[in-house]
Amino acid sequence: MKSLRETTAILCGFVLLLVACNLGASDNAPPTLAPLPTLTPPATLGYAAVGPARVPGVGATAVAPAESKISAILEQVESDRLMSHIRTLQDFRTRHVNSSQVSSNEGIGAARAYLTGQFETYRQTSNGGLYTFDLPFESVTADAGRRLQHNIVAVIQGTEVGAGTLIVGAHYDSVGRPLDSATVDAPGANDNGSGVAAVLELARIMSKSRFKATIMFVLFSAEEVGRQGSRAFASWIRENQTDVIGMINVDTIGNVHDFNGLVNDSELRVFSAGPNETSISRKLARGVNFIGFNSGLDLDLTVQDAIDRENRYGDHFSFSELEYPAIRLINAFEEKRNGDPTDTIEFIESGYLRSATQAVLAILTSLADGPRPPDNIVLRVNAGEPELVWAPVTEATSYIIALRPPGSLYYERQIAHSGSTSMTWSGFRDFAAIAIAATDGAGITGPLSREIIPR
Repeated sequence: MKSLRETTAILCGFVLLLVACNLGASDNAPPTLAPLPTLTPPATLGYAAVGPARVPGVGATAVAPAESKISAILEQVESDRLMSHIRTLQDFRTRHVNSSQVSSNEGIGAARAYLTGQFETYRQTSNGGLYTFDLPFESVTADAGRRLQHNIVAVIQGTEVGAGTLIVGAHYDSVGRPLDSATVDAPGANDNGSGVAAVLELARIMSKSRFKATIMFVLFSAEEVGRQGSRAFASWIRENQTDVIGMINVDTIGNVHDFNGLVNDSELRVFSAGPNETSISRKLARGVNFIGFNSGLDLDLTVQDAIDRENRYGDHFSFSELEYPAIRLINAFEEKRNGDPTDTIEFIESGYLRSATQAVLAILTSLADGPRPPDNIVLRVNAGEPELVWAPVTEATSYIIALRPPGSLYYERQIAHSGSTSMTWSGFRDFAAIAIAATDGAGITGPLSREIIPR
């Protein structure tokens, strides 16, 4: 039996090997503006409402293409599979970190065996594209001392040098009442069977394809006891000098009601660390909002001005602390409190869960395989009207210029642009930040570029 240190060293070398391999219109034509979903009033550009509108001298609102490769990919998400995973996890009765590690019927050990088995099934059908491994760590709790826990990992190796690594994760442990009891019922259907089910479904669908960026699917243990699993994993990532371009924490995405019975089935909240103007996590959050809008999702991905709900935390904290860009996705309303013994599958809305999973799939597809963002972006303002200029992207058939008003959490307007890699427009002065994304022939819009700050 290898020691924990020896096992970790072997796995470090394995993933280092994986990551090492991953490395229109004329210039003066008036731009076309399209409004993005808003949490705050739209920019003062003459809009009467947050809908299609014509701004004098600017043009009509663009209409997003009805069909793209993204649409076909999103249709692969299956509600029955998602609900089946949640049912199985719930039926283990508890997934508390101090519950049984050896029982095949209940406890965190049974959950780990099930999740490992699912990843293994996807590996066998991936034609060599998916790698799986177990990354152990020690958790510490007051009543049980040190216990060996396990983060469960699957990896799709990227095909493009320098494209970086995306991490999508969810915690599989659960707690009941009292929170420190390893014997009381802790079904954890929404918190976080829903997130785990989504990550499993993402791995199943994406394992059959290859992407420019490396994608790591991680199921964390010990989130409920100080996010010890994600802390261990984030530290391991840093030790291996992995180029993380984004971490997406999928935690609690299956409910649409609040404690009073009100319903919100149209939004998915996006939490990230501030400050708004300089945080790399907040930039990822508004980039995700942008991707969601341009992917035609059923849900609006609403950017929140906080790292999480008040006095709450999630596994994305562990990555933000190490200065990796990280976000949390969570349902708009919360029907169950942490550790609620009635957090069961009967309260999961399968249609909403499917839409939330599709949202994560669209985000991953865009970030991992969309055309790379333009570089060498310059806004020339020395004489006359401002001119935005950027280097061409080989795969691009068109570009989208995203515009963020002063004080806004996200890009409230965008300009569809094709035919050149420059545009002259006086309206650039009205915005606090500008970014550009490329769209390819399959209709996939890639990640946004760095922000340009008009002076």
